[in-house]
Amino acid sequence: SSTSSSCDPALRPIIRRRARSLPASPERRKRAAVKCQVPGCLSRMNRVRFADALGLELTEVKVFQTGEDPSIPLHVLSRLSINSDLWYSSLDLEFTMQCLVPDFQQPADCMDFSSRLQEQQVCLERVTSSDLGLSGTIHVRNIAFEKRVSVRYTFNQWKSLHELCARWHRSIPEKNGQGQVDVFTFFLPVPPFLLQLCSVVQFAARYQVNGQEYWDNNRGKNYSLTCRTHPLKMPRECEESWIHFI
Repeated sequence: SSTSSSCDPALRPIIRRRARSLPASPERRKRAAVKCQVPGCLSRMNRVRFADALGLELTEVKVFQTGEDPSIPLHVLSRLSINSDLWYSSLDLEFTMQCLVPDFQQPADCMDFSSRLQEQQVCLERVTSSDLGLSGTIHVRNIAFEKRVSVRYTFNQWKSLHELCARWHRSIPEKNGQGQVDVFTFFLPVPPFLLQLCSVVQFAARYQVNGQEYWDNNRGKNYSLTCRTHPLKMPRECEESWIHFI
């Protein structure tokens, strides 16, 4: 048979070495020793050791002398001190934030909501504010299937204006049972720089159907929201979790 020449080195078996544990101290060896007391059993030493992948010790024994206090880290002591002050304090934690607050009563909470809808064909139901913008719902009478509902708004007292389309959400029957009402939702994004004290956002609802146009502008005053400082109080049961957050 012909022999083939090769430049590859000769293969050798891989020998894996097992990590050894560090030698135990005489005191620890004496504490870990367990002698078998059963008659006829060979007396031998049973030892339990904890080591990592490199064989290094995972435990460390600290022996305190009589009258010696343990050393507590400073950051633990400071956290305990703050928690103790809050626990015995009679005042709740209070924070303030700036948000847009409506300058009008929510139309859905007014007694004349249904009559306003019958008169105007369109009426704002409710609006809520968050740190991202304004969310609201608008009711319109279902005069025809094809319709367009939008919100016209301004950030600078109508020196410039913008308009966004509302989305159909659902249909509900009118309270008098003679017709149907379509509910539309809208979201009006508010830039963060407008969340300053005394900043005002104004808007009105617009309803276009059958070549006609109807408005709900809060009886000619428009719907306005002013940025104000809103206090927030934290319950006592949340104080401890707030400390962990800090």
